[in-house]
Amino acid sequence: MSKILIRGAKVLGGEPQDVLIDGGTIAEVGTGLSAEGAEVVEAGGKVLLPGLVDLHTHLREPGREDSETVLTGTQAAASGGYTAVFAMANTFPVADTAGVVEQVYRLGQEHGYCDVQPIGAVTVGLEGAKLAELGAMHESAAGVTVFSDDGKCVHDAVIMRRALEYVKAFGGVVAQHAQEPRLTEGAQMNEGTVSAELGLGGWPAVAEESIIARDVLLAEHVGSRVHICHLSTAGSVEIIRWAKSRGIDVTAEVTPHHLLLTDELVRSYNPVYKVNPPLRTEKDVMALREALADGTIDIVATDHAPHPHEDKDCEWAAAAMGMVGLETALSVVQQTMVETGLLDWAGVADRMSVKPAEIGQATGHGRPVSAGEPANLVLVDADYRGDVDPAGFASRSRNTPYEGRELPGRVTHTWLRGKATLADGKLA
Repeated sequence: MSKILIRGAKVLGGEPQDVLIDGGTIAEVGTGLSAEGAEVVEAGGKVLLPGLVDLHTHLREPGREDSETVLTGTQAAASGGYTAVFAMANTFPVADTAGVVEQVYRLGQEHGYCDVQPIGAVTVGLEGAKLAELGAMHESAAGVTVFSDDGKCVHDAVIMRRALEYVKAFGGVVAQHAQEPRLTEGAQMNEGTVSAELGLGGWPAVAEESIIARDVLLAEHVGSRVHICHLSTAGSVEIIRWAKSRGIDVTAEVTPHHLLLTDELVRSYNPVYKVNPPLRTEKDVMALREALADGTIDIVATDHAPHPHEDKDCEWAAAAMGMVGLETALSVVQQTMVETGLLDWAGVADRMSVKPAEIGQATGHGRPVSAGEPANLVLVDADYRGDVDPAGFASRSRNTPYEGRELPGRVTHTWLRGKATLADGKLA
């Protein structure tokens, strides 16, 4: 592999430095570096971070290639600065066997835009009745360590306990979609003032919070690890804070859209704002930002959920839930966390690279930008501002809530083990 010299980059937002990549590894970090024959990338003060890691991505393949494929999804990931993504199990067929997770894993290896780590289903067919082949998926070539029925909640306490006991044997983690199904039947949006005014079925905060409370207590009882997907309420934050104060082994994620958008947007009846869990109130948004800043919430995860045009361009009640997010996540975090002073760029690297890699055990990712480490890197033009245009997305789907909205920051380069997957804003 050729040498690459990144000149004048603000590593983690600090003073400009040069970074020399040689053979897929960071060879040297300093000032005034030179290397004969190296490809030179003039960073011009752009921010250099470790490659981002997304613990919550829907790649849809196998089964829903009309909305996304492993190829297009990983191209979207590279465009957003990601070098590793964890692919959720709600595919067709469900990723509940070693064969399916190995298929997804090998597709990621073949395409090469980022590392793809499959997430295995907790229960067979996501039906919540019988544990899936957790051990076989872990022992497969994919080496699955994270298991989730995301899209559905593991609502049976006995099944959840058994899953926590099973993954404990090999240091795995269960990632819970916290939604008590009986409290959310017919739910269309957040339960509150806006839902009452619009006459739409409400998704109450307690439906999320009650499952989280149960599961952190189960994790404490079993002595296992639990991860809470897409935290969305102020009450959930308080439960996680309490659980961590007790020493319970729990981690939690928040999505970019829950850091920025509120249920007031549903007044437009535009299905692009329909998502699960739903957009909440301004009070919830502020609580989530503060919790991400103080470490109560560990990471940002996109919950990238692509849907074809016909599944979103319809009346609200019939529309699918979900938003694409890989290509806009870093910009939203810059606006909500960096520009508000809640996080610096080192904090962004921690929440979007270091900790998600640790939770998912993504080897070689989330590492320091220093000599001897794998050259998984992203270069960000933090001074850029522009309107979001989904026509330019690499993702196969366009269901973004940010169309036409001005957001800061633009990823210009992404390197996976020293190989450019994105260069000058274009896929390599």
